[in-house]
Amino acid sequence: MPELPDIAAYIRALEPRIVAQPIEHIRLASPFLLHTVQPPLTDAEGRMVRQLRRIGKRIAIGLEGDLWLVLHLMIAGRLHWRPPGAKLAGRRTLAAFDFPHGSLLLTEAGTKHRASLYVVGGEEELQSVDPGGLEVFTSTMESFRHSLAAENRTLKRALTDPRVVSGIGNAYSDEILHAAQLSPIALTQKLKPEEWERLFAATRSTLKHWIDLLCSAAERGFPEEVTAFRQGMAVHGRYGQSCPRCGETIQRIRYADNETNYCARCQTGGKILADRGLSRLLGSDWPRTLDELEALKRR
Repeated sequence: MPELPDIAAYIRALEPRIVAQPIEHIRLASPFLLHTVQPPLTDAEGRMVRQLRRIGKRIAIGLEGDLWLVLHLMIAGRLHWRPPGAKLAGRRTLAAFDFPHGSLLLTEAGTKHRASLYVVGGEEELQSVDPGGLEVFTSTMESFRHSLAAENRTLKRALTDPRVVSGIGNAYSDEILHAAQLSPIALTQKLKPEEWERLFAATRSTLKHWIDLLCSAAERGFPEEVTAFRQGMAVHGRYGQSCPRCGETIQRIRYADNETNYCARCQTGGKILADRGLSRLLGSDWPRTLDELEALKRR
């Protein structure tokens, strides 16, 4: 799922292309994309784009007359900039937004179409699509701590809950927790003051690093290769590879369609966290430490 740095890069690339330009036509290939009835989608046609805004992991396109188009890309939705009038080709293409100098295409991989488009009028309706998570760069240390510790949850769950923190998902939460040297299963109400300080600083610095990097690339060309697995990441998507800080092998916890990546030496004091599938298979043989894991490999 495109997260805060990816959405920021999309907005950086879109601003010089569509701000102060009229939406000439909107073409839908899938009627299931549109999740609102009023105002009608046709009301957006012919209106000038006035601004772009990020709302959580959503892209809000502000039109004259205080009308907003809100795109939520979900897991597999992606944006592409194409020549004017580009065709809605293939099952993956869900919609096209036509401008004088190009067409913005929305595609979604896979068969589970979860991407959505909302048409809303006015600031109040726009805020209704905001999950309400805290904005890291405008928060204080205390508001950050209060938001995450409101319930006693694991750090991984708290960071990726859009009602708690805005814009962070599976990929960047892994990177943040590695930078903070904290376990993904550490409980929010058990953290020490110095651990909160590390987490707050790591959240800001990690997101800023990737926002700066991706936005710089977006200024050179439209971001066509938006992925959760990027070169230069410390742990996410790097299971079985070496930790860039200590050289230990990156571990993982798998669940559903996702996995959490972490370094046992840097983040969990050498403890191997239980993977639901493998721990059921191995039972009492499940390795609890790095030393036990190495011994298991030698059997």
